[in-house]
Amino acid sequence: MSALILSMHECDTVAIALQPLVEGQELGEALVCREAVAAGHKVAVRPAAAGAPVYKYGQVIGVATRAIAAGEHVHTHNLGYAPVAEPDRGAAAPPVAGGFGAEPDAGANLFKGYLRADGQAGTRNYIGIMATVNCSATVVARIARHFYQHPRLRDAGVDAVIPVVHQSGCGIPASGGVELSLLQRVLSGYLHNPNFCGWVLVGLGCEVNQAEQLLGAAGQGRAAPVREVTIQEVGGTSAAVTRGIEQVEALMSVAAQSRRQVLPLTKLKVGLQCGGSDGWSGVTANPALGAAVDRLVAAGGTAILAETPEIYGAEQLLLARATSPAVAARLREKIAWWQDYLAQHGKDMNNNPSPGNLAGGITTILEKSLGAVAKSGSSTLNGVLDYGRAAPDSGLLFMDSPGYDPCSVTGEIAAGANLVCFTTGRGSTFGAAGAPTLKLASNQQLFARMREDMDINCGPIAGGARSIDELGEEIFHAIIATAGGRPTASEKLGLGEYEFVPWAMGAVV
Repeated sequence: MSALILSMHECDTVAIALQPLVEGQELGEALVCREAVAAGHKVAVRPAAAGAPVYKYGQVIGVATRAIAAGEHVHTHNLGYAPVAEPDRGAAAPPVAGGFGAEPDAGANLFKGYLRADGQAGTRNYIGIMATVNCSATVVARIARHFYQHPRLRDAGVDAVIPVVHQSGCGIPASGGVELSLLQRVLSGYLHNPNFCGWVLVGLGCEVNQAEQLLGAAGQGRAAPVREVTIQEVGGTSAAVTRGIEQVEALMSVAAQSRRQVLPLTKLKVGLQCGGSDGWSGVTANPALGAAVDRLVAAGGTAILAETPEIYGAEQLLLARATSPAVAARLREKIAWWQDYLAQHGKDMNNNPSPGNLAGGITTILEKSLGAVAKSGSSTLNGVLDYGRAAPDSGLLFMDSPGYDPCSVTGEIAAGANLVCFTTGRGSTFGAAGAPTLKLASNQQLFARMREDMDINCGPIAGGARSIDELGEEIFHAIIATAGGRPTASEKLGLGEYEFVPWAMGAVV
């Protein structure tokens, strides 16, 4: 194949433009470009009749909506979405990125973290301030603002005071509804997340999501102490802010007792995420992250893949790696739920790709999902979690969630993720409140253009300057360094305060 285009599999009918192509440009033996094609977009390397399947990564990414000649640009004007045939959905297929199976160095199987009383380990030493209801969000934000870059934080060994605010907590059924139970599941998960050494819970006083009920839902065994402030009881907004500041200051003595110590990677839980994906994401950043995940899992760590709508059409790659029929059945149930849910609203899975995805060269959800699943590497799928549900197992897990990045990461942190790896091709400024977020750029242009937002450049993979395995090794060591306290680009920029977005389902009354 020409140095101008990249084919991912021998049976592919399309290749990826490594640079902008122009009409008449020779792409290889008997292959001439018929029109301009942007870098990262697809060009046909073989003709396809109308209605014929189109292949990328060795998998079907859609059907030709009209006859496609070799050398044509293949995108939304001639490639359409077609639901994957049910008999093929559980069929075994090779992993998108291939099997890595790399064994990490024995000396690399350690990181410096905070061992909590419940046996979990934090990668950061946060104090959290949580709103039980949107009515207390302003008070929470003002308390946190008081401590922004406060000199006492460093003295106490506190990485940050994190505000956790949301738009719910009232105006929902007080019992028996998914709205309250889902919100409390997520908030409870944050109360248990080992990145927090203490919490201040701020409520209004008359809300549906009462503090006592929330703490009851969280159950016993929390490693972090929780202090409460009720706005109506202490005398209003200003008094609540003052009381909240006092409570945070009291927790600093607790935080100061925490010290980093050498811990095994079995205590590391990494959330896997992609956002603002482009045509390179499934070629460079996602499979490189998959190579790092294989190393983490081999060392006994945990990785949590999410975004159910963004594995559709590629779930067979996960089903083939399920550790048991029960795990495979759980994943199929989640896919089926989403199909029914979207159908009720007159939508389908192909409504997922965003305008940025399309501009970056991704055409259908099938193509997007094949690239997204590459983040999981080639490890065995050990379990399927409900949204925000604590992860009891180690290894590779899948968590049901929407494809909306902040919502998905919120669920992963609630499930226990103490670090997040986030790949992007178009550019994302995401940062998570609650877990340090490593940002992986899929192409060199993005890395150069948004340098202060990116941690690792995966672009050299496309041109062959570096291999997927080499970048996987780099990402693996970056995960260990970040878990040990090295700040990420998102942390340096102070991102994450507004990215706590629990999945909101059900009725507002």
